[in-house]
Amino acid sequence: MDPRTLICVRLFSGVANSRAFISTTACLGRSASPLRISQPRVQAPIRKLPQRYYRCLHSSSSRLAPSHPPKSRDRGPKSEEDTQTDFGMLDVLRNTAAPATAIDACTSDGFALNNQVRIVGSGVLLVAGEVFRWRPWIQGAPEGKEDAMSGKLTNSKRQWEVPKDAWGILDLVWPKPDLLIIGTGPQVMPIAPSTRKHINDLGIRVEVQDTRNAAAQFNLLATERGVQQVAAAMIPIGWTEEK
Repeated sequence: MDPRTLICVRLFSGVANSRAFISTTACLGRSASPLRISQPRVQAPIRKLPQRYYRCLHSSSSRLAPSHPPKSRDRGPKSEEDTQTDFGMLDVLRNTAAPATAIDACTSDGFALNNQVRIVGSGVLLVAGEVFRWRPWIQGAPEGKEDAMSGKLTNSKRQWEVPKDAWGILDLVWPKPDLLIIGTGPQVMPIAPSTRKHINDLGIRVEVQDTRNAAAQFNLLATERGVQQVAAAMIPIGWTEEK
């Protein structure tokens, strides 16, 4: 081998060994560094809070301790001011007397009127300040059941239908009322188009409600507008529909 070639090989091997030594020393230096020992954390002493008492709030009233009825409807102490509102003075109908045909009570078999008259076993037809017994269900009823508190007033479509003969008083009265309030019994029912058309052809508007609300509305409107403008036709709340 050429001497120059041998010298180059030795130099190269020396450089490689020196690099390996340096890298090994660096690795050993890192691994030989002293380990850091983590110290235990010192916990702060637990501070005890003062004991508190809580009360649960419920929206519903407790059965164990029922509240007493209020002694007054006022929300606060009674006011002594002179500017208090007198709600009685706000009633625009306070000086208007209720009509004699106003309905005081609706019973299961009739009505009690303001003029101390009681209708039993029949409905009422209130027109122009007069009271008429009204039983539209007796037409076509079997003999002996005319006074029964049951009958047929609905058609096959479950509509409240009354024959035209039952409205004969409306054909005769003049001037005719502007509004007719119909009470269909314990619950409100839609009236048949033929019944509504017959009444409208007389120039009378129709309002349909159950008997209780119909009586209340008649009392209000008859007091406000007069019995000549408002009429009512109602059957008792105890009347039942035959099946």
